[in-house]
Amino acid sequence: MSEELKRRIVELEKELEAIKKESCEGRRGREKIEQMSSEVVDANPYSRLMALKRMGIVDNYEQIREFAVAVVGVGGVGSVAAEMLTRCGIGKLLLFDYDKVELANMNRLFYQPHQAGLSKVEAAARTLVSINPDVTIECHNYNITTVDNFDHFMGRIRSGSLTDGPVDLVLSCVDNFEARMAINTACNELGQTWFESGVAENAVSGHIQLVIPGELACFACAPPLIVASGIDEKTLKRDGVCAASLPTTMGVVSGLLVQNTLKYLLKFGNVTHYLGYSSLQDFFPTMSMKPNPSCDDSYCRHQSGGRDGTGEPEKELVQGVRLAYSRDEPAPPPPTVDAPAAADTSDQTSLDDLRAQMMAL
Repeated sequence: MSEELKRRIVELEKELEAIKKESCEGRRGREKIEQMSSEVVDANPYSRLMALKRMGIVDNYEQIREFAVAVVGVGGVGSVAAEMLTRCGIGKLLLFDYDKVELANMNRLFYQPHQAGLSKVEAAARTLVSINPDVTIECHNYNITTVDNFDHFMGRIRSGSLTDGPVDLVLSCVDNFEARMAINTACNELGQTWFESGVAENAVSGHIQLVIPGELACFACAPPLIVASGIDEKTLKRDGVCAASLPTTMGVVSGLLVQNTLKYLLKFGNVTHYLGYSSLQDFFPTMSMKPNPSCDDSYCRHQSGGRDGTGEPEKELVQGVRLAYSRDEPAPPPPTVDAPAAADTSDQTSLDDLRAQMMAL
């Protein structure tokens, strides 16, 4: 090895070490602003957000600075969601990811080529703080599915807010079922509200789902077939074959996720329980699912009791799909208005049928 090459290696190692020593706060692009203002001046980054109060959309937009949101998975959806929340002035973001930025990620939004090689949480934090230094950023560069990391992850969800209490919301933006199940388990045990999100491997469809333990179905209540069958998803991946990825679909899903996050936190509008997106037909199906009394997750069953106030499994009719749990009672009377035979929902739909419909979105 030539002396010139050795010298260059030493220089690069020093540069890398300097980057690693930088805190997650990154470089500030402006001074912190102590209080949000509705003053309409070019130097006020919050004026257009505060206008939501004047227009009667939000009662107290300043409250957003009190909220802490955990974003698990800072990839194509999570990084964009984190940026949107940062620009909206969220109080605190907790970022969880163990991956590094790669040039293969450049077909997506947010990351830039010069960040290749950095951990995603480091790169994201530096960018986010440069956008809005008022936001507190907490980084965790690890895989939440390992035993030790899972315990730490639960601890941060339990006490990661600005007041050392539970975070206000968890956003699942991961790309594998193992991590989703880990988030599901943690949130069920803690009684933590969270949003699940995802983009299909064909890159043209996605979804978001609100999970409120005890009130709405968790990820294990009606899981994808691969989870229900106990298949190791790692066996499904083939060398040299990767999932498709479009920044457009990921941007749409991120926008839907954050829009509903804001509605949930600031209490305006209607928060959707499940919202799908199929770009091929510009189709946005919605539905709502109650907890499955036979859910495999014991904490889910404990949170919901498995039964409603009448002592019977709870049901709900959503967009013509009846979540059917066995119940000995007469079928409801037919609708009084004329309807085509295809719209008849008097027959209950099994969970397997419901899974198939959701997988087809």
